[in-house]
Formats: sequence, C-alpha cells, structure tokens
Amino acid sequence: METAEQLRSADQGQDLFKIHGTHHVELYVGNAKQAAYYYRRALGFRITGYLGPETGVKDRASYLVEQGKIRFVLTTALHPDSPIAAHVHEHGDGVRDIALQVENAEEAYRITTERGARGVMEPVETSDHFGTIKTATIATYGDTVHSFVERGSYSGFFLPNFEPREDNLSTPCGLKHVDHIVGNVDWNKMEETVNFYANVFGFTKFVSFDDKDISTEYSALRSTVVANENKWVKFPINEPAEGLKRSQIEEYVNFYKGAGVQHIAMESENILETIAKMRANGVEFINVPHSYYDELAKRMSEISESIEELKALNILVDFDDKGYMLQIFTKPIEDRPTLFFEIIQRRGGESFGKGNFKALFEAIERDQAARGNL
Repeated sequence: METAEQLRSADQGQDLFKIHGTHHVELYVGNAKQAAYYYRRALGFRITGYLGPETGVKDRASYLVEQGKIRFVLTTALHPDSPIAAHVHEHGDGVRDIALQVENAEEAYRITTERGARGVMEPVETSDHFGTIKTATIATYGDTVHSFVERGSYSGFFLPNFEPREDNLSTPCGLKHVDHIVGNVDWNKMEETVNFYANVFGFTKFVSFDDKDISTEYSALRSTVVANENKWVKFPINEPAEGLKRSQIEEYVNFYKGAGVQHIAMESENILETIAKMRANGVEFINVPHSYYDELAKRMSEISESIEELKALNILVDFDDKGYMLQIFTKPIEDRPTLFFEIIQRRGGESFGKGNFKALFEAIERDQAARGNL
C-alpha cells in the first residue's frame, strides 16, 4: 500500500489518467436566459441545447452555447435556497465547473481522491435514449470544481436531459477553442495550487513568471502555468505579489470572495476579424496606449498583420522562438470586476504574452483606478 507521500511524488510529468481535453465550462449566473442572449449577440455563440423543467430537471435552467469547439453551460437556480443561488450570491456570475473529458471517470475520481483531492460527487451514471454518460466531480481552488465526463458510446449531442435548440439569432465571431483557463488564488497560495495539479493530475509546470516579469509601477503578481501531457489543458495560476498598491489579483479575490477563474482565453481563426465583429457587437476591451505600438515597431519581427491594423483594434503581439501570438483582453463582463475573456491567435508562438505584461497590466490598473480599487 502506497503512502500518501508516495502517491504525491510518483509519476510526475505525465497524465495519471487519460484526458481527452476540456469537455465544457459551466458558469453559475443570476439569469441564464439573459446571459445566453449576451453570449449570442456579443460574442457570437449559438444556443445549441437547453435543460430545465421542460426536460425533467426541476431545480435549474441551463443553456448550452457553442462556438467552434468551445462549449459553455450557463446555469441559473430556479429556487432561492439552491446551492446555485448561494454560489451566485457569494461570487456573482462566475465559473463553477471546468469539466474534463476522460477515458474513465471512475478511474479519474479514484486516482485524484487517493492523491488528496476532495470528492464532491462520486461516479454516477446518467442515461437517456441516446445512452449513458458517467460523471464524477472533485474540488479545486476556491469553489471551483472539475467534473470528469466519460462519454463511452453515448450518441447524444451533449449530455442527458439536454434537448437540442435551433439558433438563427447569432453570427459566429471566429472563435475556435479554449486555449487556457486562468485561476486567481490568494496570497501565497499559488505554489500550493500548482502542487495540487502536479500531485493529483500529474500535470507539469509549463512556464512560470515572477513579480519581476509581471509588475508595473504600482502592483505585481506571480504566475505559473500547469499543463497536461499533450498541452491541450493549460491552467495558469496567479497570486498577488508585493507592490505599492493593490494588484488586479487582490481586486478579483476581494470581489469574488475567494479564489476562482479570472479569465478564459479563446483562440480565434483571425483575430482582426474577430475583434472587429465583437467591437461592433458592443464588447468592451481594455485600452492600450499608442506608445505601445511605437515600441512594438522597434522590437517586432516580420508578422502578417500591419501595425496600423493592430493599433486600430488595440491588439498586442508577443514573440518566442516558435513564432508569435496576438492577444487582447475584454473588460470584465460582470458588474463585479471579476471574470473576463482573452482573445488570442497563435501563429506558431507558444508564449503567454510575457512581452505584453507591462502594457496589459497598466491598462487593467487604469480601469482599477477608475473603480477606486487600485
């Protein structure tokens, strides 16, 4: 019988069970119908499925919205004493579940709980006329969880109790898939959370940034990216670092009332077209000073896009030895300054925008100052 310490130290650097990728991300929201409208009209998602009283589920309503390979489930409580309602009361609208598609949900649950994860839901089978799906759930940072989804031979379009919906209202904005999902944790909790993913999942440290890499005149933070073996699942974990004023991580933790998902990065087929469409749809993005593009002209290698095109849309560029990437952040999509989105396009580059950190975080600080939270 292996000790807990042996379990934690064994098999580092490879997945401890087969992970096929992100199955879906579920957000708990105050009004799922209204949230779904925003995701459709602003971000270009289609409603493809619905779960609720009409499909036999009495305590919630959920809308499945999709674009490319991205699947978000927007869930709202139908009763005030629901745990869903309590989550929204505490955190505002936010990510509850980063669900991972696995080969074997029972194995994933057994391995992760043996290695120290707290079980939230033991493996359970759910069936409809399309077949059976097996799921299980464990806790991670804050009130965020990971569900393990084993589809097996299930032939339905998503999950049992979801009925398909036709959607002619939205126009896609060219988003392809989730690139990474960023978690914010409190002071001195990053290493603990990184070790959780290493010990419990076998994830490796993909890259780390300290407060020298991510700092401005006023604030700083530290970040480590953990990833599974094939790099299809990547989770940067951020924590505050000492600075003259309150960092964006502190602001998030204060308003979210704890650790949680700060942003979801989604890759675009053509970031210029995507951002132009989203801006036309009313999506708000952080503002980058024009001086950034003067500096970019001095340090840039050859790229396909013109500086004037990037400047017009406030898109940033970063380079590594594999190529380059383009990125931009939305402003928070909630009234609480918590969840936002990153739009990214990779042209070979595997970086997370290290060359853009100062410009990005100064832009975020300007918004923090406007809210009186810097």
